[in-house]
Amino acid sequence: MAVAMELRCWGGGWGLPSVHTESLIVLAYAKFSGAKVTVSPIDWTWKTLTATVPELLCADSAVQEPTHILSFLRKQRFNADHELTARQGADTMAYIALLEEKLRPALLHTFWVDAENYANLTRPWFASHSPFPLNFFVPSRHANTALSRILLTKGEAPLHRISEVEGKIYSDAKECLNLLSYRLGSANYFFGNLPTSLDAFVFGFVAPLYKASLPSSPLQSHLKQLDNLTRFCDTILTVYFSSDHPCKISCPPPLVQETMDANLQKLTQLVNKESNLIEKMDDNLRSSPQHKPHRPDLKHSLANEKSSTPA
Repeated sequence: MAVAMELRCWGGGWGLPSVHTESLIVLAYAKFSGAKVTVSPIDWTWKTLTATVPELLCADSAVQEPTHILSFLRKQRFNADHELTARQGADTMAYIALLEEKLRPALLHTFWVDAENYANLTRPWFASHSPFPLNFFVPSRHANTALSRILLTKGEAPLHRISEVEGKIYSDAKECLNLLSYRLGSANYFFGNLPTSLDAFVFGFVAPLYKASLPSSPLQSHLKQLDNLTRFCDTILTVYFSSDHPCKISCPPPLVQETMDANLQKLTQLVNKESNLIEKMDDNLRSSPQHKPHRPDLKHSLANEKSSTPA
């Protein structure tokens, strides 16, 4: 009997199963590998501040960060990378490192530092999904963390202020998107007819930029000119998330808001907690047992999709 697994993550919005890049990565990989995961959104709970998401709970184990969670799922025989060659495994690591170095800083700036986007999209969404009084605190905390991370990774001499860094991070991001588009070509996925962990990472990074209604984003405009990347996102949403809702995997009834008074101390306990950089893919990329991976029935899924489409 399979062990029950619960995934805690930010909920859906903007036509996506989650608005959170790391959560999207794990949700997509769970779909690709056939892992049976119960999704528990942290929206409306005190975990909007105290939880490190995504977090996978399985028996006595609690696993955080996408790379660790994907490695854990592989050890449970949910391995979307089972058919990759050694060269493709190396390419996967290289492209994930590229996403982290070139695209993440621009995404952080787009959603959390750009004043217009933050005021009109990002802050209202996260505030509306956090309980009082955290709705006043959570968005600004994320924004400060994003700014610090950009300056920490990109604010090298002579670029010390965010206004001096902007040009470089957006130039790097456009270059990254161009490379991804070139590598994808006319294929549906990066390595053949079935998606792998690289597809999950690219989807997690690119889909929010593609789907969010950003009032100001030259980077989004650039992405929408790369038709194969936008088609890539649409294909995954159609095939694996046809309901555009994270509970498609398996979701319990909405959580009741926890008692606030019992958690007030949590406001100060984690204020100074820094966000860790996502680690590069570890040595377990191809270390799972040699069993045929659990795969969702794509033909059956596509047949249902066609039969449900009105004439």
